Amino acid sequence: MTIPNSFPITPELVASHGLKPDEYQRILDLIGREPTYTELGIFSAMWNEHCSYKSSKRWLRTLPTKGPRVIQGPGENAGVVDIDDGDVVVFKMESHNHPSYIEPYQGAATGVGGILRDVFTMGARPIAAMNALRFGAPDHAKTKHLVSGVVAGVGGYGNSFGVPTVGGEVEFDERYNGNILVNAFAAGLAKSDGIFLSEAKGVGLPVVYLGAKTGRDGVGGATMASAEFDADIEEKRPTVQVGDPFTEKCLLEACLELMKTGAVIAIQDMGAAGLTCSAVEMGAKGGLGIELQLDQVPVREERMTAYEMMLSESQERMLMVLEPSKEEVAKAIFVKWGLDFAIVGKTTDDLRFRVIHQGEEVANLPIKELGDEAPEYDRPWIQHNPRPDLPAADVAAPTDYNDAILKLVGSANQSSRRWVWEQYDTLIQGNSLQRPGGDAGVVRIETHPTKALAFSSDVTPRYVEADPYEGGKQAVAECWRNIVATGAEPLAATDNLNFGNPEKPEIMGQLVGAIKGIGEACLALDFPIVSGNVSLYNETNGVAILPTPTIAGVGLLPDWQKMARIGSAGDGDVLIMIGTDGSHLGSSIYLRDILGSTEGPAPTVDLSAERRNGDFVRSAIRNGHVSACHDISSGGLGLALVEMAMASEKGMTVSLSEQRGPSHALLFGEDQARYVIAVPADIANFLQANAEGSAVPFRRLGKVAGERVVIDDIVDITVEDLTIAHESWFPSFMA
Repeated sequence: MTIPNSFPITPELVASHGLKPDEYQRILDLIGREPTYTELGIFSAMWNEHCSYKSSKRWLRTLPTKGPRVIQGPGENAGVVDIDDGDVVVFKMESHNHPSYIEPYQGAATGVGGILRDVFTMGARPIAAMNALRFGAPDHAKTKHLVSGVVAGVGGYGNSFGVPTVGGEVEFDERYNGNILVNAFAAGLAKSDGIFLSEAKGVGLPVVYLGAKTGRDGVGGATMASAEFDADIEEKRPTVQVGDPFTEKCLLEACLELMKTGAVIAIQDMGAAGLTCSAVEMGAKGGLGIELQLDQVPVREERMTAYEMMLSESQERMLMVLEPSKEEVAKAIFVKWGLDFAIVGKTTDDLRFRVIHQGEEVANLPIKELGDEAPEYDRPWIQHNPRPDLPAADVAAPTDYNDAILKLVGSANQSSRRWVWEQYDTLIQGNSLQRPGGDAGVVRIETHPTKALAFSSDVTPRYVEADPYEGGKQAVAECWRNIVATGAEPLAATDNLNFGNPEKPEIMGQLVGAIKGIGEACLALDFPIVSGNVSLYNETNGVAILPTPTIAGVGLLPDWQKMARIGSAGDGDVLIMIGTDGSHLGSSIYLRDILGSTEGPAPTVDLSAERRNGDFVRSAIRNGHVSACHDISSGGLGLALVEMAMASEKGMTVSLSEQRGPSHALLFGEDQARYVIAVPADIANFLQANAEGSAVPFRRLGKVAGERVVIDDIVDITVEDLTIAHESWFPSFMA
């Protein structure tokens, strides 16, 4: 067999495709000859970090992925979890970090488009979106431009497609100056007997291209996303995809209509590495070969080469294995929706991936080795050295508590994100019960009278840097707590693991430590990981981002009318803290933003306390005993109280006299497994007796009253002043 080479394969060309010399040698050994230029591109796409997880899959296998409600775990386009009554929720989170830094609007927009496709490829209609965004220091020259572009891109695509954005995060830190993070989450609803997978079945069946035409945008995007940035960043702009949400909306409707006809045997969206990855994955999973005829691929640019067509990441495209008898039915549906429908190949029984262009075989490769047997590395890693303890007594108290609280609520990282989420449609589809700004977004299930789903996304990167293991645990625990705070039962999670260069043992140590912590927390909290994404090489000129393993979770509310909110405290309600007194100031935002220090260890996460306290709070909410609830996280009890006051537009009178420890540790300590709940006065004693009987630690703090937040004789601020400080930072920054 001879395959002509249209391009000389040099060591420089191999390196420019992100392949190391030993990886290229592995290719030579595998195919027994020099690859063609197109084949080199195919290997580059399939064996890069973004598609193959070659540095992380050894550790990802240790995560808990099964549970009584898990129908589909990692390995498909998205995870699938049972929510009773024959309904399932389908969800996943993915990164679009590198593209969003290069071209913020389209990078963010196509990140949203890609995650929505992952969900509806499975047969689910998207009902909710979230995004976790991290930007450089506010005073960095590019930050404002990147915030503006990314937020516009997220809103521009999600709003036009018609899915509500119900939650997320926005944080700033100088460590993201050269590498922002855009992590996009989507969830959809389907019936348990209506899930579609990507595993091809049957020999000689048509492989069908669906959706928009193929262009040159995004060629090499997956390879670009698997490398560090350096001085030539502007040259990478053509590797960023261009999105069209209106085409994607048509694609959604056409796919869901097609799925009802019995025509779909397997379906895969064209995401990273486009036609290459989707075809190889479908064939390899099904133990089949695939033959593609590129002359049949719908294109929107002239004289496209086989290399460009195979590696294009043009958006709004799907690949499907079709039941042959349904070809006319299927084609009619796509023509009706104004979309391309083209038979571009067939399944074969020889386990080869063949690509034919203008009568010439430009690729003939072993499909299993391409799809399943990419290099897998056990990279060297360094165990994290624990930071020395930082007793609260060694941390200075603020000279003025009012100033400290106002400074924190009006800071870049703790201020209101209203400027961001008001640019997103949070109410479209008419099912949003909680909008962004609380602990979790909540969306009712339209086809059921009482059921709703809660969604949250969380990670505290400063904890992960201080202690990757505890930081990994805390990311899971906080996501779980935020879901519990609505009254929902946390069901399952998806992860988006964002780190620097894994070839550096200290960075690999962060990844390994975080995965160990995530796994332990997911196991203890019955919160399995059912889908996810790893984004490595988030470095520019050798400077790595803060380690940011984002966890997004889904919870089930059997009766949304008993749901708790952060902002529903009423006059006369009694405020009770569930959990222990605050004491931990290491790696806290009080230390960072008030004292200018990043010292101290991350807080330890007692998973049995998380479970016990969370189960108690959820039970109290579902029994109708809780007016409002808020978990205690960054900023400690002090920030949790003022955030509840601002959201409820009510004052509070609080006493710390019965708590043990210095006031600044009680107010700003970031100890875990804690909540503030507001309960009607006539229920308070009953609820406290229940807590005592369940061995749940608690403190009665005070009551909801007036228009000021008063804490002993150290804090006295009007809710109006708090709100002005809280709401001002973002509009002022972006003005």
